[in-house]
Amino acid sequence: MFKKIFLSIALCLLTFFGFSQQKAKHTFEIKNGSFVYDGKPIMLHSGEMHFARVPHQYWRHRLKMIKAMGLNAVTTYIFWNWHETAPGVWDFKGDKDLRQFVKEAGEEGLLVLLRPGPYACGEWEFGGYPWWLPKADGMVIRTDNQPFLDSCKTYIGKVMEQVSDLQITHGGPIIMVQAENEFGSYVAQRKDIPLETHRRYNAKIKQLLVESGVDVPFYTADGSWLFKEGSIPGVLPGADGEDNTAKLKELVNQYHDGKGPYFVAEYYPGWLDHWAEPFPKVSAQSVAKQLRKYVQDSVSFNMYMVHGGTNFGFTSGANYDKSHDIQPDMTSYDYDAPISEAGWATSKYDSIRNLLQSYSSVKFPTAPAALPVIKVPDIAFTKTVNLFDYMQKIEPVASDTPMSFEDLNQGHGYVLYCRRFTQPISGKLSIPGLRDFAVVYINGKKVGELNRYYKKYDMDIDVPFNSTLQILVENMGRINYGANIIYNTKGIIQPVTIDGNAITGNWEMTKLPMDKVPVVDKLSNTKEADVPVVYKGTFTLDKTGDTFLDMRGWGKGIVFVNGINIGRYWSTVGPQLTLYLPGCWLKKGKNEVVIFEQLNTNPQTKLSFTTTPILDQLIRK
Repeated sequence: MFKKIFLSIALCLLTFFGFSQQKAKHTFEIKNGSFVYDGKPIMLHSGEMHFARVPHQYWRHRLKMIKAMGLNAVTTYIFWNWHETAPGVWDFKGDKDLRQFVKEAGEEGLLVLLRPGPYACGEWEFGGYPWWLPKADGMVIRTDNQPFLDSCKTYIGKVMEQVSDLQITHGGPIIMVQAENEFGSYVAQRKDIPLETHRRYNAKIKQLLVESGVDVPFYTADGSWLFKEGSIPGVLPGADGEDNTAKLKELVNQYHDGKGPYFVAEYYPGWLDHWAEPFPKVSAQSVAKQLRKYVQDSVSFNMYMVHGGTNFGFTSGANYDKSHDIQPDMTSYDYDAPISEAGWATSKYDSIRNLLQSYSSVKFPTAPAALPVIKVPDIAFTKTVNLFDYMQKIEPVASDTPMSFEDLNQGHGYVLYCRRFTQPISGKLSIPGLRDFAVVYINGKKVGELNRYYKKYDMDIDVPFNSTLQILVENMGRINYGANIIYNTKGIIQPVTIDGNAITGNWEMTKLPMDKVPVVDKLSNTKEADVPVVYKGTFTLDKTGDTFLDMRGWGKGIVFVNGINIGRYWSTVGPQLTLYLPGCWLKKGKNEVVIFEQLNTNPQTKLSFTTTPILDQLIRK
């Protein structure tokens, strides 16, 4: 009974105190083993949502969903590379408006936990680091390295310029800030670095946050078995993925002055997804059972993710394991979360809401209705261009050896590597430095594919007299987790050999960053198979709404709608076969879609839409 009253008090406080209407400051502190809000102990029931993965027009809808689920807080990563779009160029507007997101969360009666990193992970490109960061002289990321710490200081300063006055100490909703992220796992994998160096770095990140104006409590996030490596003295250690509450309490007491509060910084009601791998699912029953245990045992939690959203554009990262040198993350970040990628309430959502409501005497607000979904008629393609023709207007870069994306000062997209041979050559083509996916052509005709995921780095080849070898290389996302995050150069990063002979001299690289929609200004033959093609079509709407592009039958590529890159598809492997298209990016009247199809094995004449996502149909492992 006491626990039920205790939880009710916490929820009452956070239901009726909206930050936008309050002139008086509220207080939050970690004291006497508890989270204390306005002088009273509370439990934090938080859900993770990354504003970078949701159009800003939809933020408030998702926040209302979180509130109606019975949660009293929202947690978000801040991705450094989302805001520093080029060296020294910062963007905090529109979908990048961190300040507006925090304000809207407060207006909806939610407390806010910030995770600024500077390392984030999150299945996000390079774990949030800007791709160019390692290029700086003397730079070593994620360690006690002065050039790196200087860059971190700039980044953290820019973030706090946006939200410093939105901390609860200044009348805002931000109650806690995480210092670094999952550092214990990195320490455990980087035994080559002395533990003293790791500890010194971690302490300096916290100090940079303090110097930038953070004056709310800090916390860390790690597996509970990694508290020794990742915790910071005097900072509350939050546990990732810990379901054993007794073990959690024992370890927190060990590393936090013998007392709580007890906080599961990441509880997983779903799991992340890779291309060419099964879509993981977690049952609503098991989630409700675990959350009930947390509530009954007075353990605060943050659900990672409560709403995953989407890896639009080139924002998805990658993992790796023993079987695969890279495991690219899918465009959808649905995560099998309680709130789906398109913002729909799932059975898991209902189960959690019902559970939390049973422990509260305060009736939760009604969940907002799902946003409208429309079925768009098929689009017939009227214009296409062979990519090799398209690239003729782009000046290539010449070099004796293949250059990486970074050497070409390109972060994302594709590079076409060309080498002309005046004499015939045959044998095994080997590209051990491929990062990540390549389609190989001779004189514009496809002869094979190489693929880092499948560890396929070589193939037999026969280059005739006076012919050109063409290798179209795609960056499929930089590794975001683990020790290999420091090895994130893209393109071709080692010598190319044929029959054991290094191919040097007369390489040409054509840059295709695809940071803007390709211009398609002439008709071509859409039935030309096995060549990379850009398709263009238009469609007219009398009303807008969310929808899904049906990419079944397509191969591999990216899609732009009204100039926005809505993400990658890889329909020959799955399990994601549709792309989410938010209705806020559509308009009444004429709309434009442009598709870059890398493989074009089955030339298409139309694009179809559907009202239901397909995220779990594995085609090829």
